[in-house]
Amino acid sequence: MVDFKKVKAPNNTTTRDVADLAAKASNIYEAVAVIGKRANQISVEMKEELSSKLLEFASCTDNLEEIFENREQIEISKFYERIPKPVLIATQEFENGEIVFKHANEETDEISESPIK
Repeated sequence: MVDFKKVKAPNNTTTRDVADLAAKASNIYEAVAVIGKRANQISVEMKEELSSKLLEFASCTDNLEEIFENREQIEISKFYERIPKPVLIATQEFENGEIVFKHANEETDEISESPIK
């Protein structure tokens, strides 16, 4: 589980050295696949956390007259807008060696772990 308050990933895209990413995996394609899968996991986690926090503010009635601004709800939404995008968080984790991915051997059905170097 990612603590989004402690994420140190940059908020904007930065140029990365492809050779550095490829060195942490078998090749660049594997590195991109690992980063993509981790980004999807982070995205789902982020969406579930945001939905659970905003669920507290959901109303049972849909009267337009009863809808009003809730400062706390706005602050929660702004916080999630300022968090770096999931792919940036995943790339940072990959570069820091925080992701462990596994290879399935098709012939023997064995799984071998590949910790990031």
